[in-house]
Amino acid sequence: KAMADGDGRYVLVMAEEVLTLPSGKELDPTQLAAFVQRRRPLYDKAQESHYNLISALHKSLRGSDCNAALYWFARMLAGGEDPRYVARRLTRFASEDVGLADPQALPLAIAAWETYERMGSPEGELALAELVIYLATAPKSNATYMAEKAAKSLAARTASLMPPPHAVNAPTKLMKEAGYSAGYIYDHDTPDGVAGQDYFPVNMSRETLYEPVERGFEREIQ
Repeated sequence: KAMADGDGRYVLVMAEEVLTLPSGKELDPTQLAAFVQRRRPLYDKAQESHYNLISALHKSLRGSDCNAALYWFARMLAGGEDPRYVARRLTRFASEDVGLADPQALPLAIAAWETYERMGSPEGELALAELVIYLATAPKSNATYMAEKAAKSLAARTASLMPPPHAVNAPTKLMKEAGYSAGYIYDHDTPDGVAGQDYFPVNMSRETLYEPVERGFEREIQ
């Protein structure tokens, strides 16, 4: 109780550590103090440390600091964080900060998450560690993330505009007479497979929402 300094949670954590001792092993007060001080750190998922550590992990990944990312990943697990929460955040990172600079990042994130779901702890944690390394060392791009934000903003401002006639199907005679589908060019019939028609609403200027970066696979997309 004195070592816990009045913190009931700390008492429970120390008790859990003592229960890991081999059956019949006895410790004197000094040995007991040394042992429980090696316990896993308190990590209250409802308090600031939870958000600080996930932020440190995220920013380490974004900064391509593989070793620091592994460290914060290990700190979170050692503190009792649910690996599924970490898997979810890593998957978000794969689409937000790696994106199409490495299209394999998102499938690998899903695979690592599914591996953990199948194997649990501690075996499944290795798949998450592999994902941390992959994401940290992958080329980075937030172009998809920025494009989604820009598209949502534009859609909210122009929600009443209709598609251009050539972009709309005309399954009935009446719709054809009304001009639906008029002027549409089947892209596969063109030499390059791209007719270059404008698919934004009529009387609306074209917008560039997605701007690929000069890194990784997005260089190929450009």
